[in-house]
Amino acid sequence: MSFVSFDGTAIACRQVGSGPPVVMVHGSGGGLHSWRPVAERLADRFGLWTPARRGYAPSGPGRRPKRFADEVADLGELIERIGRPVHLVGMSYGATVALHAAAAGLPIRSLVLWEPPLYAAGAELAPVLARFEELTARGDRRRADRLLAEEVARVPAAVLDLMAASDPADADPCDEQPAETSDAPGWCRDLESMAADTPDVRRWSGVAVPTLLMRGADTWQPMPETLDRLAAALPQVTLVTFPGQSHFAPSTAPDAVAAEIDRFLSPDRPH
Repeated sequence: MSFVSFDGTAIACRQVGSGPPVVMVHGSGGGLHSWRPVAERLADRFGLWTPARRGYAPSGPGRRPKRFADEVADLGELIERIGRPVHLVGMSYGATVALHAAAAGLPIRSLVLWEPPLYAAGAELAPVLARFEELTARGDRRRADRLLAEEVARVPAAVLDLMAASDPADADPCDEQPAETSDAPGWCRDLESMAADTPDVRRWSGVAVPTLLMRGADTWQPMPETLDRLAAALPQVTLVTFPGQSHFAPSTAPDAVAAEIDRFLSPDRPH
């Protein structure tokens, strides 16, 4: 399905399953497929809506510069079409979008957040955006991806080198997109939003809905420190750590992630 959002941008969305409505927001470099490994494990108990955010095909590019408020408005349009409050699930950048949506007062029953990179915000990202656009315009996507991994995701260089040496196909941990689809426009728009944002986590203290905050035990700094500060700021938070997992657990450990989401959204059902 697709719908036209507030500014004329077409937003594509998949819907599977039936039951309480859950909207799942993908991270940077993602798309309609990003939540699929988790969603297919929940579809017998929930109605799952997985939109492709503006900038990511088959959704439209949207206006620029993009701001988080644009994506909040897109979610508002989707929730209006669903017709009732939803559980909102976000992965990485998508978790930051979910926090903005909750703070804006959208009809949300609960939040489920996987490692929102709240440290990646502010004017320091403007040069990263300019360099990324330069590299992708030259067709040098490998160096562009390395830039994103080092300067935005903050993946340690040793980890990147190890991944590249073990399997060149896995050298790009920021890119969730199928190889035949370019995610560079989406990354550019996401960087625009992050550059205009702030890393202050205290602003989320007004998000009063029940929140599940998930993280991998092996995720590198500054993510763990950032999530500790976010957990301290949120009024109703459950913090869950996945042993042996890193930032990519929704893809590498979908059974465990889906089980934790199910427990949180259905506390009265035996598990």
